[in-house]
Amino acid sequence: MSIEVPMAVPYGLRSLVRAVSALRAGDSVRGGRLPLVHVPETDTSLVFRTTPAGRGDLLVVGPRTRASYHAGKDIPYGLRLRLRPGAARPLLGVPVSEVVDRVVGLGELWGASADRLQEALTEAAGDDGLVLGHLEAALSARAPGDGARGALVRAAARALRGRRGGRHEPLPVIARHLAVSERHLRDLFADAVGLSPKHFERIERLRAALSLACADGPRWARLAAATGYYDQSHMTAEFRTLMGVTPAAFFEGRLPALQSC
Repeated sequence: MSIEVPMAVPYGLRSLVRAVSALRAGDSVRGGRLPLVHVPETDTSLVFRTTPAGRGDLLVVGPRTRASYHAGKDIPYGLRLRLRPGAARPLLGVPVSEVVDRVVGLGELWGASADRLQEALTEAAGDDGLVLGHLEAALSARAPGDGARGALVRAAARALRGRRGGRHEPLPVIARHLAVSERHLRDLFADAVGLSPKHFERIERLRAALSLACADGPRWARLAAATGYYDQSHMTAEFRTLMGVTPAAFFEGRLPALQSC
């Protein structure tokens, strides 16, 4: 499994980036690497990584609607910047729906400026401060002012994540609190986040269940209640749909067949 080590978000990136992490390959087991497990994600991320051959890749990783499982690989150096809800659309210049379930080279969206940035990052690889400095300069140059649209997306995302132990309010209620129509909120989410509000909420609830199970152990009925599922069978069905296996199979390491990257 891939490992992400949390890092502090530089002050100059806090309006655009909600989390920064160092990427590390999973530990070896019986002569091979543990599988890379990419769980569903609502975030759009900007990832810079190097290869064993010394090449640098600067990638946009869109929201992921289903888990995927891959053979482990060496990542000499890597950083992930998780963009705040609503930040990806103006930074990338395309609707986020166009990168859902995709990994796209930033050069496909930015052109030559991304190629120059990738070269600078490759030269700086290993120096977190310098890499983040290059990224901060590039993202800040493209970031528009934080307007009402971005604030609305962030407020909706917070409401849809709900509270631990309880379900979020229905979408019509959230829309009314935000003083917009339900249709406008759905359209805004599709453009700015890449997912429908319902799909966003499903993924966030699953991630909460994964996090809590890793911390407290897989006590299924208690886990379902703590993360807002109707009951254990509801959680199991959602887990099978989004992760491809039941909760018990996942935590016992009985995973689907590994795919090529």
